[in-house]
Amino acid sequence: EVMDKNLVEEFITTDYQASVQAVLDRALHGEETANFEFPLITKAGARIEILLNATTRRDEHGNIIGVVGIGQDITFRIAQEREYSNLINNANAPIFGVDNEGMVNVWNQCAMHLVGYSTEEVMGHRLVEEFITKDYQASVQTVLDKALDGEETANFEFPLMTKAGVRLEVLLNATTRRDEQGNIIGVVGIGQDITGRIAQEREYSKLIDSANAPIFGVDNEGKVTIWNQCAVKSVGYSSEEVMGKNLVQQFITPEHRARVQSVIDQALAGEETANFEFPLITKAGVRLDVLLNATTRRDEQGNVIGVVGIGQDITGRLAQEREYTRLIDTANA
Repeated sequence: EVMDKNLVEEFITTDYQASVQAVLDRALHGEETANFEFPLITKAGARIEILLNATTRRDEHGNIIGVVGIGQDITFRIAQEREYSNLINNANAPIFGVDNEGMVNVWNQCAMHLVGYSTEEVMGHRLVEEFITKDYQASVQTVLDKALDGEETANFEFPLMTKAGVRLEVLLNATTRRDEQGNIIGVVGIGQDITGRIAQEREYSKLIDSANAPIFGVDNEGKVTIWNQCAVKSVGYSSEEVMGKNLVQQFITPEHRARVQSVIDQALAGEETANFEFPLITKAGVRLDVLLNATTRRDEQGNVIGVVGIGQDITGRLAQEREYTRLIDTANA
């Protein structure tokens, strides 16, 4: 059914005849072609996607006598890629992809709606140089380079300017993209618009810093991450002097460290404490009596990330209570 028939004219679909003929012609001139994709229609009328290597065929004297094509049925792979592409394009998160040269080759609908650039405006363009602000180009490029070396990055924050000039804060997971043989062919980035969250955190930070009560925070290791202005005024240590330091070991008197550490540990385990009294020594060496509420601090996923302590200086109140007790005892004597 096929021997001595014209391959291109009789077995290749009309829309691909010219390109397949070009591949054969080049091979007949000694220029071989690898990984050429084209569709082939079976006798039953089914469409098959073929990946072809066209090799020049020579006789024992080196004369070109034809072409040998070695094909691979990639119909299933193409179907998977189309499904993968469809899922990416319709995802409710901005997703982009770059090749090994940093050129954009994936840009889904959510990315388009969020950033404002259409697929046509970004495909084939350099992501970092053309769409990332200059102050973040080096750090974003580093993340991409790591992914191109197989080292993936999670939860990388960077700003992105929209087509309209609005600054967005993006949380990015950069994943290495590989072909069927495991070769790295690019990077896929899945983003999350955290602009609103960042704004809320800044507002939260501003409220804490300006509150009329001493407020501190520690991370899971007990290191200070929050130290508001009232805490600075009450205790005398500046933010620079306490941030990153171990609260209990460096700012609590030895005889009370175990009790304070216990309250922090309980809060880190989700058990909050109210109205806990303990003394605090200021930078000037003055003893303050503090009433503390220790609250568990969590991230968006509900994971415990530290403790926030809201304090109240009760030094004056305790002094009055002691004086009141002394006067009562004297009167009764």
